[in-house]
Amino acid sequence: MSHDADKKPRLVVYTSLFPHPGQPGAGLFIRERMFRVGKVLPIVVVAPVPWFPLQGVIRHWRPHFRPRAPRKEIQQGIEVYYPRFFCVPGLGKRFDGMFMALGSLRCLANLRRRFDFTVIDAHFAYPDGYAATMLGRWLKVPVTITLRGTEIPLSTFPARRQNILAALSMATRVFAVSDSLKRHASALGATSQIRVIGNGVDTTKFYPIDKSLARSQLGIPADAFVLISVGGLVERKGFHRVIECLPELKKRYSGLYYLIVGGSCAEGDMSQELKQQVRALDLEQNVKFLGMLPSDQLKIPLSASDVFVLASRNEGWANVFLEAMACGLPVVTTNVGGNAEVVCRQALGFIVPFGDREALLDALVKSLAVEWNRQAVRAYAEENAWDERIKTLVQEFYRVINEPH
Repeated sequence: MSHDADKKPRLVVYTSLFPHPGQPGAGLFIRERMFRVGKVLPIVVVAPVPWFPLQGVIRHWRPHFRPRAPRKEIQQGIEVYYPRFFCVPGLGKRFDGMFMALGSLRCLANLRRRFDFTVIDAHFAYPDGYAATMLGRWLKVPVTITLRGTEIPLSTFPARRQNILAALSMATRVFAVSDSLKRHASALGATSQIRVIGNGVDTTKFYPIDKSLARSQLGIPADAFVLISVGGLVERKGFHRVIECLPELKKRYSGLYYLIVGGSCAEGDMSQELKQQVRALDLEQNVKFLGMLPSDQLKIPLSASDVFVLASRNEGWANVFLEAMACGLPVVTTNVGGNAEVVCRQALGFIVPFGDREALLDALVKSLAVEWNRQAVRAYAEENAWDERIKTLVQEFYRVINEPH
């Protein structure tokens, strides 16, 4: 598709989950995807942050509660704005979309005077997508929404399900990061055409380094058996479900290590409970908490490991699987969300039913015993590099502003 005669799209990327100094690990997967689009099309990010008058008081006993964000910053040469919107913790969630739109309106109206954006590109259907469609109506700009997985738990609340469906029906284009999310939205009653555009992987950042070198950097013996999980330390990601399996695994593989990479995130922080669980099971010699690592350092613990495992409750399309595969690791994970679309054949790992401890244990035992073709695993990640995904997204944005609707 040639874009020569077409008007060039100018995007406002609109998302409430985006990294800033107070929460550097939030929404990295959105930045990764959309900053790549930003190399082709002009973009500005508007990342609304929740606010209410007493939240500073709450921070006295919950220091990580709604970390302070700057009003504006520049990230990798791209402007990022953080307008505040009224949001009482735990109450009135059905109104979050409306308050988010009202809180962002002035920011977008001011922005439009010097960056004449032609598309509002929202991430998550609610509250972000709903707010974006209201803003799109007020400012007469088309809106795109990317479904990323939160739609599944949120749709169990009737008012929020209605808001999700309203947002999807008002959007000009809807994207989903996995086919399972597309099917979920259709089953809810979404009538929009939904295009599946998965996430990709940067194979120049994620690649295997020498295993013995990586292990020596982490103080792990060369002959150890090593599992690894990466993600926010929250219940949904299932670190505790893996830890439950370790005593049995240790009986078979005495030199066993489990590396946990991650920290607190917008969903919460289970680090103390996980450390307590490790102590209670007498696994302190076997489990290493490595904290959060910048993405360019992740290849070190990934290359030191034998198998990547994520016993998650819900995922849209987990980028981290492709990142692990780019380092040559097979993946053991649960049959939820888009997981089976990423780990789509046995040469890449094992999929187990969520909540089935015996099946998870069995898959981990097998995964440590199999001689994996790690070059083939890496080759699959290379097939899923970002280039094609970004090309497709850019084409869609051109269509949004150049085709009649």
